[in-house]
Amino acid sequence: MNLQSWKNILLIILSFISIFGLFILFIIPDHFSKVSISHSSSLSSSSSLSLINEADQQRTVSRKITSSLRKIEAGLAKSRALIIKKSGANLTVDGHDEDYVPSGSVYWNPDLFHRSYLVMEKELKIYVYEEGNLPVFHDAPCDGILGMEGIFINDMEISRFRTRDPDEAHLFFLPFSIVSIVHYVFERETRLWSDMKNTVIDYVNVIAEKYPYWNRSRGADHFMLACHDWGPEISSAIPTLYKNSIRALCNANTSEGFNLIRDVSIPEIYLPHGTTKGLLGGPSPSKRTTLVFFSGGVHGYIREVLLDNWENKTEDGVKIQKYLSKGEDYYNEVRKSKYCICASGWEVASPRMVEALYMGCVPVLIKDHYAKPFNDILDWRKFSIDIGLENIPNLKTILMRISQRKYIRLQRNGVQVRKHFVVNLPPKRYDVFHMILHSIWLRRLNTRIHDPHEP
Repeated sequence: MNLQSWKNILLIILSFISIFGLFILFIIPDHFSKVSISHSSSLSSSSSLSLINEADQQRTVSRKITSSLRKIEAGLAKSRALIIKKSGANLTVDGHDEDYVPSGSVYWNPDLFHRSYLVMEKELKIYVYEEGNLPVFHDAPCDGILGMEGIFINDMEISRFRTRDPDEAHLFFLPFSIVSIVHYVFERETRLWSDMKNTVIDYVNVIAEKYPYWNRSRGADHFMLACHDWGPEISSAIPTLYKNSIRALCNANTSEGFNLIRDVSIPEIYLPHGTTKGLLGGPSPSKRTTLVFFSGGVHGYIREVLLDNWENKTEDGVKIQKYLSKGEDYYNEVRKSKYCICASGWEVASPRMVEALYMGCVPVLIKDHYAKPFNDILDWRKFSIDIGLENIPNLKTILMRISQRKYIRLQRNGVQVRKHFVVNLPPKRYDVFHMILHSIWLRRLNTRIHDPHEP
């Protein structure tokens, strides 16, 4: 075999090796690639099925939530129509005789109030979140000037308006107590608010993660209640709570973020022994010998101006002083007086307003930026007097100009509206608990919620 033949054979062998190498480089890796892809596809299919199942479950839950919200909104639309229509005046409450029909000038619109109240009794359902441990949640003191927090929370726990099914709820109550948060969480040594605010932030985060309802409405159908002066500031830690939710507040100061359309003003009520025993009633107008009465410390600029102008003045009928003399009783002085001054202290809320109504004394309100309780129902001009800061020096002159006839009308109207400020244990129709709920109910009626997940 010559040299050329060996070269040809060698070229054939090299060609074969090259072809085999190409097979190894492209064909075999391609095979492994296909196997790998096939195996990966198998894993991917399993994950996809899991994701699809999870997505289906989420869609099912979402459809259920959307369906329940539609039903709630449709029911509220019917309630609005029923309240507006005159035919609704014949509504009755199951199991109750009609024991009170609002009437008279103390109401802006007594018929409308009556219908909206009856529809509330018939329809309103509130879900109370069960999360949170005592003593910060689901409980608070029921006595003292901040006792309304505890009274309302306790009343809500056993209320006939409470539902255990959140899908049928019109409203959701956040049962934390600002009074308890301040007592148990506030660090008095550091004076820092962060722990108190974080308590509320954490609570809302828990319910937002556990339930779909907060995120569904961005808090618009949720409400809180606070009588402590710090309630508005602590609520501001959560922007959606501060801006969207209904805040029922004693400290209803419009200069500090209180929203007249969305928020609810509630009365501050001092119950020395946790009940109204001994607080209700007083002499007739003819037996009241003091023109105007006030006794209290210098808390805030309004009281400072008041006391600077009138403290211990010897003018007939004016009794304005920081502290009562030994042997004198505050409530007896209220009962002897025609007019009782209800001046703001460090904040706008004060129990003096309700104390005056309880005992038949006409409230004289000296307050800046104060949203009066139940102002959307009650015409406060018919049973109280408003005096501006600039008119404090003319206080006696202003009151003396009010005719006896008008004073008697103001006093009698005050006696009429008293029932709406009375704390009953357990609650009774049209009392302060039901009036607070009615104010919250009106806010919910005026809010239309659309599920953001709904197309």
